[in-house]
Amino acid sequence: QVQVMEFGGGLVQAGGSLPLSCAASGNFFSIYGMGWYRQAPGNQREFVAGAEIAESVKGRFTMSRDYAKNMVYLQMNDLKPEDTAVYYCVVEVLLDREGSPKEYWGQGTQVTVSS
Repeated sequence: QVQVMEFGGGLVQAGGSLPLSCAASGNFFSIYGMGWYRQAPGNQREFVAGAEIAESVKGRFTMSRDYAKNMVYLQMNDLKPEDTAVYYCVVEVLLDREGSPKEYWGQGTQVTVSS
């Protein structure tokens, strides 16, 4: 069993900053990758950050990882109303040495940016 949990989120004014964090826990051999997606009302889920940063947030959002703690962070600066969405953490893990990576998603955390 692998658990993924996001922390942070909330309401912020345009131009403000908000940090998100995500922790992976449970029984797995290793973490293959971690990243962030978001989904705004009426829109499809879109990539935010992982091995690279989405163009829409480049220069404003920064992702970092703490490999020892199995955590990933998303620092969001200069937030805009269009950044309003539910933000999801995704973790790819290897359940054992020989297996293929499997994806696990968090429940999501709401970020609302007011104008």
